[in-house]
Amino acid sequence: MTDQTQLGTSVPPLKPSWGMLALGSFSTPEQATFIRQVYGWMCAGLVVSAIVAGWVAATPAVATLVLGDRLVFYALLLVELVAVIFLSRMVHQISSTLSSIVFLLYASLNGLTLSVIFFVFTIGSIGEVFLLTAGMFGAMSLYGFVTKRDLTTVGHLAGMALLGLVVAMLINLFFMNDTAGLVLACVGVVVFVALTAYDTQKLKWLYEQGRTEGSDGEKKEAINGALTLYLDFVNLFLDLLRIFGRRR
Repeated sequence: MTDQTQLGTSVPPLKPSWGMLALGSFSTPEQATFIRQVYGWMCAGLVVSAIVAGWVAATPAVATLVLGDRLVFYALLLVELVAVIFLSRMVHQISSTLSSIVFLLYASLNGLTLSVIFFVFTIGSIGEVFLLTAGMFGAMSLYGFVTKRDLTTVGHLAGMALLGLVVAMLINLFFMNDTAGLVLACVGVVVFVALTAYDTQKLKWLYEQGRTEGSDGEKKEAINGALTLYLDFVNLFLDLLRIFGRRR
C-alpha cells in the first residue's frame, strides 16, 4: 500500500473521538494553559453576571425597566437563549474574539435577569448558597477531572433528564405549585451535579478537538467549555437557592 506522505500529500488531522480521550492524562503545559483559560473565562462570566445583577438591584430605575415589565424580561430571556444557541452552534465558524464578545454579552444579559434574586431572597442567604454552590461545583469538577470512569452514559442520562426537567418547569409555570417547584429544584441539583462532572471530563476532548482547528481553535474551545461550565454553575446555584434560600 502506498504511503500518502511519500507522495507529498498531507492527510487532514482526524478529530479525536470521545472514548479515546475521556480517561486520558491531562498534565502537559499546553493542556494546563487550556484548563486555565476555560476556568478563567468561566469565572469572568460569573463576575460580569454578578456585577450587572448587583447594579440592577441597586438602581431602581433600571430594576423597574428590567423586572417591572414582563415583556422586557421575557425579551431578555429570549435574547439570552439566542446568544447561547449562536455561540454553541457557531463557535467553530467564528473567531475567538467574537466568541469571547458573545460570551461576555450573554453573561451581562444573564446578570440583568438574575438580578431578580436580590428582590426575592435575603443577601445573606444568597451569599451562603453561592459558597455552597462553589463547594459542590468544585468537588464535582475535580471528580470529573481525575476519575478513571467514562462519564459518557452519565452525561447522556443527565441531558435527557434536563429536557424532562425543563418541560416540567414550563408546566408548573401554569400551576405555580410550591411543592412541585421544590421537587423540581431537587431534581435539578442532581442533574447539574452530574453534568458538572461530565462537562469537566469533556474538556479533555475539547482541547484535542481545538488542536485540529488551527491556531485559533483552542481559544474557541476554551470559550465553549467555559460557557458549558458557566451554565452548570448558574443553574446549580439557582436550584440550591430555591431549596435553601431565605425569602424576604
